[in-house]
Amino acid sequence: MEPKVTRRRFCSLTPIATLTVAAATTAASVSSTAAEPGADDALILLGVACSPRRGKTTAAAVAKALEGAREWSPRIRTELIDLGGLRIAGWTPEPVSDDFDALLPKLKDPRLGGLIIGSPCYFRSLSSLCKAFIERCMPLRDPVMALANKPIGALAVAGNRNGGQELVIQQIHAGMISYGMLPVGGHSPAMLGGTLWNNGADRDDLTKDVTGMESARLLGRHVGECLMRLAPK
Repeated sequence: MEPKVTRRRFCSLTPIATLTVAAATTAASVSSTAAEPGADDALILLGVACSPRRGKTTAAAVAKALEGAREWSPRIRTELIDLGGLRIAGWTPEPVSDDFDALLPKLKDPRLGGLIIGSPCYFRSLSSLCKAFIERCMPLRDPVMALANKPIGALAVAGNRNGGQELVIQQIHAGMISYGMLPVGGHSPAMLGGTLWNNGADRDDLTKDVTGMESARLLGRHVGECLMRLAPK
């Protein structure tokens, strides 16, 4: 028969209980460390900055979103592709050879788990460079839908707080739905995607737009979460 547990007896058992919990915690830590993903287990998230101004605000916004994605899992590897200065024509029935050719292998990589596309707002619409990039993804539709069921996040940068950012995000989503991708927003204040404002004396400095930068980070985190949920186990 078990002895009656008094307060004094309970206190005397506490060190053993503490050791048991500590041992369990240590075992869990070892298990977690052993499960650390290697390079072969990596999932790639590409961020595509579709501004003709290389290395400026759109690229900074996409980089912030990729940073947010990396917060979600160490298994996520990110790469920023800045289209600024590249020559990419829109889709035509006849094959075109330009700078997009070098990007295609990255988009066909079997480890690719998702995309984040960013565009500046020009006349309340996406940039022509962004439109051309979306159109030139056509080889990813045939013979198989290579991007199907992968998350797509979008962000936009404008010269005004309400400068067409959400319109551009919707345009990017609509284009990538054609490839079977799954649109992913963020969480408040990034419900639809990242919306950033390059206002101020230095219009190339987005750090002053704290709300906008946070929307980019939250978008990246949610894309990272969806990427991991959709990835093969």
